[in-house]
Amino acid sequence: MVTVGQRPWLTMTEIAALRLPDMPETQQGVLKKITAENWITPESEGQAWRRREGQGGGYEFALTILPLRAQIEAARSLQGLSRDPVAAAESETIGKRKRTALWKHFDTLPDKLKDKARNAYRILDAVEALVNAGQRKYVAMMLIASQERVSMRTIQLWYKRVRGLNKCDWLAALAPNYAKPSERVHCPGEAWDILRSDYLRRESPTFASCYARLVKVAEERGWTLPSRRTLLARMNASPVGMRVHQREGEDKLKALYPAQRRDHSVFHALEAVNADGHKFDVFVEWPIGNETRIVRPVLVGFQDIYSGKILSWRIDISENKESVRLAFGDMVEKYGIPKLCYLDNGRNFASKWLTGGVPNRYRFKVLNDEPLGIMPQLGVEVHWTKPYSGQSKPIERAWRDFASDIAKHPAFAGAYTGANPTAKPENYASKAVPLDRFIAVVSQGIADHNARTGRRSDVCKGKYSFDQVFEESYRRSVITKATEEQRRLWLLPAEQITVSRRDGVIEIEGNRYWAEFLEEHRGTKVVVRLDPQDLQADIHVYRSSGVYLGAAKCVAKTGFADKDAARRHQQARKEFIRANKLQGEAAKRLSDEELAAVFASLPKEEEPPLESAVTRMFTAPQVQGNTALATQFMAEADAQEIEEEEENENILRFLQRDR
Repeated sequence: MVTVGQRPWLTMTEIAALRLPDMPETQQGVLKKITAENWITPESEGQAWRRREGQGGGYEFALTILPLRAQIEAARSLQGLSRDPVAAAESETIGKRKRTALWKHFDTLPDKLKDKARNAYRILDAVEALVNAGQRKYVAMMLIASQERVSMRTIQLWYKRVRGLNKCDWLAALAPNYAKPSERVHCPGEAWDILRSDYLRRESPTFASCYARLVKVAEERGWTLPSRRTLLARMNASPVGMRVHQREGEDKLKALYPAQRRDHSVFHALEAVNADGHKFDVFVEWPIGNETRIVRPVLVGFQDIYSGKILSWRIDISENKESVRLAFGDMVEKYGIPKLCYLDNGRNFASKWLTGGVPNRYRFKVLNDEPLGIMPQLGVEVHWTKPYSGQSKPIERAWRDFASDIAKHPAFAGAYTGANPTAKPENYASKAVPLDRFIAVVSQGIADHNARTGRRSDVCKGKYSFDQVFEESYRRSVITKATEEQRRLWLLPAEQITVSRRDGVIEIEGNRYWAEFLEEHRGTKVVVRLDPQDLQADIHVYRSSGVYLGAAKCVAKTGFADKDAARRHQQARKEFIRANKLQGEAAKRLSDEELAAVFASLPKEEEPPLESAVTRMFTAPQVQGNTALATQFMAEADAQEIEEEEENENILRFLQRDR
């Protein structure tokens, strides 16, 4: 379709100015021809003519209504008028923007509205098919309107929407556009700040409560507020990540970011392991000396990253460095020494017993006199991970299985505590499981966990179990086994102790150890390795550099025979002190400041001056100041010395007389 400037329609003035064949050359002549031939009819509005927009009004006419010779000459003339490259470039740019806006709007619509656009496009396409077959357009619209049961006016409105557009853009142009541009409802800036600050709190208040509080402030200050629905929509239009971070915290914000998928097949069996602790949601009877405590035991386990198999595990009353060391030792003893180990950066895993000499998150440096831990001495490369992060520790996925498969085992009925305080079962704390039964069920549960087939990991491929893929890779991999000397490293934990300067004795938990070679190291720091289950056995002594010095025997068995028992005793004492401290805090309802304020508010009573019935005049001593005191003290000392000399002389006379 040809254009004048950027308009596809011609006014009467423009038609006259073109001096077209078979057409008058004046505006009055063009008007007479239009009136005589009845160009302006209701049926042809939008097709042959339309009302002119802008100042002055009037009518505009399509080129198709002109005589054939006039159409050809007008097309030639208009092509010459539209040769301006600047105007052509601007027209093309506006066209692209219009197309982009149409399709962007189409994409934002739901399928229900898109189907309406598709139906309108189908009807217009049917009209165009009849027109191309030789039917007049008006007749074609009548036929299709009757067949599709739509009005002629509707079809004409659809044609008006697609006027000047390529047919490939008709679908987007026919999409309903119910949204009408309207001015944004004004909200006072201070009111919006109050509402947003109230809503974006970690306590996560409801929007209704925040709005109700804002209404009270608005009434007091004379503000006019938009509706709650309007402000809620405005709040929801803010970034989701910002709202989640402010209301739910950084951990929830991290969950919005897609997790990294890691390929486990880059390792082989036992090349890389990871470890973590898991606290069971089960009450267990745990014997401590002559008493039995009800506790929730903690399992410390090591998992092979390649296969997902749990290689070793230990159960204790809490997650501590002893259980971590024993679990690591079990893995090395049974399978071998791994190359990489991913550990939680908590205190128990970052202890010097296990990872001494490796920079950790508490210092990020290594002290000069710090002993090397078991893993560095065995050549294990340690990597620290984030706590409670399943993305960095695959073993977290296994703990989720244990929480559902093992903790809810029928043998633990009545002892299950629930995953959180709000999910307690009806039979909560009705019983506790004996320790031996608990260990047996956990042992069988871990074995079943490793042997279950159909695992969907990238290594098991939905067919095999953790045991199967680990065994297959273990057989064809080069595995480093521990020597007897290396076993002594992980079997006996390391501890840095100063040898006594006086006699070269080493004292641990009340037990005293001694050997002749220790006399040469009095007052120096050494590393001792011992069995925590038997503190009365021999200990092995090393230099801080790791050089083995020898074994020292226990010469005074006065301390605890079990270091674990000593640790439990220390923990029980701490709990006792903590319980009494909490009772004291509960009893003391008022703080020191509040108590002082109570007494400060009391009326003050002034004490009346006292009068003595008998008085005497003050007489100053002959010598004033410290000299008088010194003179009196020396006189008393001389008298006492004379008495002692006389007494000694009497004793000598008595002894000489007896002789």
